[in-house]
Amino acid sequence: MGEPLLRMRSITKVFPGTKALDNVNLEVMPGEIHALVGENGAGKSTLMNVLSGVYPFGSYEGDIEYGGEVRRFSKIKDSEKIGIVIIHQELALVPYMTIGENMFLGNEKGSASRINWSETYAAADEHLKVVGLTESSRTLIKDIGVGKQQLVEIAKALAKNVKLLILDEPTASLNEEDSQNLLKLLLKFKEEGMTSIIISHKLNEIEQVADKITVIRDGSTIETLTKGVDDLSEPRIIKGMVGREISDRYPKRQSNIGDVTLEVKNWTVYHPLYKGRKVCDNISFNVRKGEVVGISGLMGAGRTELAMSIFGRSYGTGISGDLYLKGQRKELKTIREAIDNKIAYVTEDRKGDGLILKDTIRMNMTLANLNRICKFTVIDKEREINYATNFKASFRVKCAGIEQNVGNLSGGNQQKVLLAKWMFAKPDVLILDEPTRGIDVGAKYEIYNIINELVAEEKAVLLISSDMPELLGMCDRIYVMNEGRMAGELSKEEAGQEVIMSLILQSCKGA
Repeated sequence: MGEPLLRMRSITKVFPGTKALDNVNLEVMPGEIHALVGENGAGKSTLMNVLSGVYPFGSYEGDIEYGGEVRRFSKIKDSEKIGIVIIHQELALVPYMTIGENMFLGNEKGSASRINWSETYAAADEHLKVVGLTESSRTLIKDIGVGKQQLVEIAKALAKNVKLLILDEPTASLNEEDSQNLLKLLLKFKEEGMTSIIISHKLNEIEQVADKITVIRDGSTIETLTKGVDDLSEPRIIKGMVGREISDRYPKRQSNIGDVTLEVKNWTVYHPLYKGRKVCDNISFNVRKGEVVGISGLMGAGRTELAMSIFGRSYGTGISGDLYLKGQRKELKTIREAIDNKIAYVTEDRKGDGLILKDTIRMNMTLANLNRICKFTVIDKEREINYATNFKASFRVKCAGIEQNVGNLSGGNQQKVLLAKWMFAKPDVLILDEPTRGIDVGAKYEIYNIINELVAEEKAVLLISSDMPELLGMCDRIYVMNEGRMAGELSKEEAGQEVIMSLILQSCKGA
């Protein structure tokens, strides 16, 4: 069978107040695709940060053996020198630099005093061909989509002579087509002898490509499953991750749908930079009290732009159309006016736009409605602590306490804090934009329960998601968007993946 390419033995990593890794073991064979799965906060990314030198030798206990030798990395450059390259979930690309400049940033071609640009761009173009990108390496990163940026990161890894490629949630921000293209690329690399470690919450993708799956729970290694020997089905993987079987991924609820809470008519939005480009074109829809309404569509359909333009015109220019709340026409020209009229928007970018990562859970949870905790414009800290403590308990946030910085929480727990922040504003309409992106199945289930609790309290929920099973499992109705227009509306009984894709394709032909 041969010797493993990588052995990580008894890895233990402690942060202040938290043991993130507890005696973790991992073996990876040459040329295999090895998946790491577990709930948010299980320790998957921490383990890979130890392997790649993000956490240097001396900051953890245990041994790393790679290529038959014990390795002690003091920085990322040390691991990259021997072919270990990590691609993080948040892509490390500079938007206003070219693809070629990004690919060789810190790894420049030329002499110590001068970069050889012709050699740089020629080499970059060769690597781009390997990953299937036809763009010139002189193209700015900001001018290509997220799916192509992910491929640039892989091309960047190839430029470092990668032997072991680590991908942390590589498809979290990609649509179905881009995700499949990336997985096919990994399988191609496997045929050529490359070894890969992939962290992902998309278990159907893991099942599709992985040769072995190692399950980590609460910082400890639970088991390693092997294709062709063990059961690699989603229910089996979930059982290992959460320690129990989840028979129903989408909790049931009793629908009690009332009158229309939010109605949008003939809504048109123009791009803020490109004059004359419509991103939302004459859109009409409504959401009722006690109802979850989904918006489906491919990446670039205009779903987020629609949501942000409704939320106090926080996106777009030349906005026209009518917005009604409980039958009354409203002009909501600022975010403050939207909040005052009981609309809340949970952004898809929780780290960039949703939370202040360097601040505490307490401060983040109360930020959207400071008037509730103020006396004569001064924050009543005791009242703030009481509210935050109650939200922490009701939303089941796993943390050391409400004074812990949000940046130190797992993705799923950050998402719960973000939801708590907007529930503190007491909205009647809650717009959720990709609320479960990049979080594990257990945390997703808890967020679905929170959504069900909200509609039971007669809130109106608008759910934007790229996860079709999620929309089908959670929504009472689904609107389908494509290229800035509404392509159709489906009841729960009518909706299905094939029907939704059919509406998208028909609207493409009619455009």
